[in-house]
Amino acid sequence: MSPLSLDVRALPSGVLITVAGEVDSTNADWLETSINQAGRSGAALVLDLGGLTFLDSSGLHVLLRLNAAARERGGGLHLADVRDVPARVLQITGVWSALDIHPTAAEAVVAALDGHVSPLQEPQ
Repeated sequence: MSPLSLDVRALPSGVLITVAGEVDSTNADWLETSINQAGRSGAALVLDLGGLTFLDSSGLHVLLRLNAAARERGGGLHLADVRDVPARVLQITGVWSALDIHPTAAEAVVAALDGHVSPLQEPQ
């Protein structure tokens, strides 16, 4: 199994989950299950991906399903600090523009708590 860790912190009206390591087919299901269990109905979900070093198509699909699930629950999914390989995967697949991506976890938390979407523009 690829190394992957999660740190979950409650927010006043949501949850901040810091993801570190690699997401691939060996742990994508565990990641999705863990994040879904941490989420609350109507609450914002912020994923700090600054420590994420690898993301394959399995992880990409997890992000898309988490986004759909968060919206169905009346909350939203906000990604923060997406860089390197994970950023490239989101860019080349066209998924970057479909998700709410913020430059930092602090900005994502503010946007999530305010209910505003201020996504980061896709890098050129």
